[in-house]
Amino acid sequence: MAQVKIYGIDSQLNPVKKQLSDVIHRCVVEALQFPEDKRFHRFFPMKKEDVVFPPNRSDAYTIIEIMMIEGLSKETKKKLIALLFEHIRKEIGIQAVDIEILIQDAPAYHFGFRGMSGDEMLLDYKVEV
Repeated sequence: MAQVKIYGIDSQLNPVKKQLSDVIHRCVVEALQFPEDKRFHRFFPMKKEDVVFPPNRSDAYTIIEIMMIEGLSKETKKKLIALLFEHIRKEIGIQAVDIEILIQDAPAYHFGFRGMSGDEMLLDYKVEV
């Protein structure tokens, strides 16, 4: 399970939401070996005056936070980050300097879904890749 939050300036983020979601999802499926039907994305478009970032970033500045059940290897996380930078640049045109990615993981019992805690769930995909 991976919950993804995407933050950016509304005038830049809103026009690319679907395309960005598709790119992020393809990268997650490839790197983490998640099923195609496991997409949980939330967008947080903000007014420019509500975002503070260094002057060497453009208005395309985008933050991607990914929260998931622990178990992924360092190499898998690095692969996901590399795929995100590559495909977002190639397919959407946001340069690496304007993308920040944070992966957080937590024990399965920190999650609750489908009426129970994550450590009680029998998932149909691996979380230790």
